[in-house]
Amino acid sequence: MPEVELKPCFLTPKRLQPDLPLFVYLPGMDGTGELLRSQTIGLEAGFDVRCLAIPRKDLTTWDELSNNVLDLIHAELEKSSQRPVYLCGESFGGALAIKVAVKAPQLFKRVILINPASSFSLRPWLGWASRITDWVHPCLYDMGALGLLPFLAFLPRLSRSDRQELLKTMRSVPPETVNWRLSLLREFHVAEDQLRRLTQPVLLIGATHDRLLPSVNEVNRLANILPNNRTVILPYSGHACLLEKDINLYEILKDQNFLEIKVEVRRGMVARNPVS
Repeated sequence: MPEVELKPCFLTPKRLQPDLPLFVYLPGMDGTGELLRSQTIGLEAGFDVRCLAIPRKDLTTWDELSNNVLDLIHAELEKSSQRPVYLCGESFGGALAIKVAVKAPQLFKRVILINPASSFSLRPWLGWASRITDWVHPCLYDMGALGLLPFLAFLPRLSRSDRQELLKTMRSVPPETVNWRLSLLREFHVAEDQLRRLTQPVLLIGATHDRLLPSVNEVNRLANILPNNRTVILPYSGHACLLEKDINLYEILKDQNFLEIKVEVRRGMVARNPVS
């Protein structure tokens, strides 16, 4: 796992595809972007993929973090400005994606929110429990991460290696950073009138077996606010659904007609490519 110590950055796959739409993934509480790896190959069929990596000791506000993400996106677009941007956020990254999107709604062609942690306040016990973590000794965090694993993922749908990687990633985040990010989720708020300004298509994905957050309820709540949305409910998935071996995000996007198609004629043949 690469160490990111100075400021947020984009992890870049080995395969760069500047002619394709830019796909920006904002990760969960771990902030590493590493857990998207099982989805990257599929997404590269139609996108130039970037994963946000947040420093392990980053204690910036929502506003600063959102601006950092926008700066990174603009830096990518300076290399190839005439391409659409897909913004995808999962869990904590889903809340961050909402903050980023309302700051620059015109920048994004599509927005994808997966089990967004904007629902954190809908479970009062999570707010109470998150405050207790301020008093937990750091040496107990490893045990706590292990106990939290069944809430973070529906374990029967994860391979053994993915379970181990999820646990390793959870344990990589320092306690003070966990506490800070939990405090951000406790104070998270975006007004409904700001959400209604997001007129581009938004895909809302919620997992029925999410034991950590009321993601299906949150997806339904957002669907009643966002003017142009589609909803996908994953009937057998848990919170960390993108790690599950039967979940293919790119196929979900295709099934929901969430990929724009243009027809190009090349030497008498028709090619259909997902672009703007």
